[in-house]
Amino acid sequence: MNLTLIASLSTLCLFVSMLVFFELGRRRGLAQLKRDPEGLAKGTSAAEGAVFGLLGLILAFAFSGAASRFEDRRHLINEEANAIGTAYLRIDLLPAESQAEIRTLFRRYLDLRSVVYHAGDDSAEARKNTDSTALIQSAIWKKSLAATQHENASPDAAKLLLPALNEMIDITTTRATATKNHPPIIVFLLLAGLSLIGAMLVGYDMSPNRERSWFHAISFAAVISLASYVIVDLEFPRLGLIRIDRADQVLVDLRKSLR
Repeated sequence: MNLTLIASLSTLCLFVSMLVFFELGRRRGLAQLKRDPEGLAKGTSAAEGAVFGLLGLILAFAFSGAASRFEDRRHLINEEANAIGTAYLRIDLLPAESQAEIRTLFRRYLDLRSVVYHAGDDSAEARKNTDSTALIQSAIWKKSLAATQHENASPDAAKLLLPALNEMIDITTTRATATKNHPPIIVFLLLAGLSLIGAMLVGYDMSPNRERSWFHAISFAAVISLASYVIVDLEFPRLGLIRIDRADQVLVDLRKSLR
């Protein structure tokens, strides 16, 4: 089951649950009115304000964090492309007889890096791609290190090429870590819990009305549910509707430029 389906079902469940809690709150208010004709309990505005204030804060925190991580992941792709491109150019510092083999490894490496995250984090294909990445990195490093020590290498080859290779390799770990950087699950549970409590309070406050105001109830539930869906989708930009795949074009363009 893909993330889009899971997120859609979760959003629908949250939406329906909020309507149920709205009705529970309304019935609780009606029961209160029957016991006390003077009206609902007084002095509850502070408690309600705290709940809705915290709900707004959690929504803002979660959305801001998800959007920030989305942008960070996109920028990391650009940084990796720059690191690979820089290292590739510095191959010119190596002896001519060593360059062809290392350039071939770079092209294979870039082919792999262009698709390595498309399979998801936990699939067998993703693990295979990760293992292949490590093997090619090791081969590039060993052959480049040996080439920099050749008598025909530029005197600056080791000083310029090896740091560039190190940066190229390090960025893969940074990107892999970024894909697993998400808020604790308790944040999403808190958001769902506050949404349900908020819906119940809305229903309680509207209980003095003779008719149910489904327009307001549905609007409130829909806005909160859709906001929650967007947050989850931003957190997993390779699996949902909001995709980061377009950012990979910079790697594809770089691969086309490598000759």
